Amino acid sequence: MSALTELTSLSRRKGPKTAEEKKASGRDNKAAYIFLLPWLVGLVAITVGPMLMSLYLSFTDYNLIQAPEWVGLENFQRMFTDARLHNSLGVTFTYVLVGVPLQLAVALLIALVLDKGLRGLPFYRSVFYLPSLLGGSVAIAILWKQIFGTTGLVNQVLALAGIEGPGWISDPGTALGSIILLHVWTFGAPMIIFLAGLRQIPNMYYEAAEVDGATKFQQFWRITLPLLSPIIFFNLVLQIIGSFQSFTQAFIVSGGNGGPSDSTMFFTLYLYQKGFGQFDMGYASAMAWFLLVIIGAFTAINFIAAKYWVFYDD
Repeated sequence: MSALTELTSLSRRKGPKTAEEKKASGRDNKAAYIFLLPWLVGLVAITVGPMLMSLYLSFTDYNLIQAPEWVGLENFQRMFTDARLHNSLGVTFTYVLVGVPLQLAVALLIALVLDKGLRGLPFYRSVFYLPSLLGGSVAIAILWKQIFGTTGLVNQVLALAGIEGPGWISDPGTALGSIILLHVWTFGAPMIIFLAGLRQIPNMYYEAAEVDGATKFQQFWRITLPLLSPIIFFNLVLQIIGSFQSFTQAFIVSGGNGGPSDSTMFFTLYLYQKGFGQFDMGYASAMAWFLLVIIGAFTAINFIAAKYWVFYDD
């Protein structure tokens, strides 16, 4: 009899809401909307609004002084004949395609070393993560400029061995490489994510592989990489997006002009020069949307290719 009573009460609870319950639910919804209001205002005023405005400006001729003048697709057509823009794309692609794989390789290597159970692991983890916090700052970019200058620390060390080093940041052949090295140095964030992924791989797989006579390299290739592939994919997408948006390092190291000989003229730096140096805001807005398309294309390619090399538990 008690079971029948319990089922009856349960069915009643699952029935239509009473007027009082609806009123209480409405109050909860209102409270939720009130707490969400600051975020919604920020989203519209700081993110969505400026994005829509820049989309409109990309079809105009606007110099910050006069009213925008509608020019249609003219700004996008200019990109096909802009030699400096083409050069900036080449520099940016080189930076991304070389810097991101090197950074992820170093991050994974350090994570493998730390995963061996070193004493004082939290200390080493914090030390290796620190460059990621500071690497994008103006202070580190200035320090990097001093280290790789003609009389910088690198050349001073080489001089001890009787080697006369070049001006690393003043030579078109090595300037971009020094910035890529700075990018690789900021491996801390992906390293932490790799380390967390390595800690999730069951040790029994390695024990079984050792019983079968697998070498350390075979274990890494057959066990670690496949099981870590979702983490690699996650880091790859994040780092590609972040690398395309890199600006501070090139701006500080080159003095804001992308030199020498435009060898460090990142796409974002050229966009900055057009928008805030030459006040060609219409063209700069078009470049910003073009960059969005490029990042979206790279992200889409990664997601399409992921099904061929990323392995999930299911």
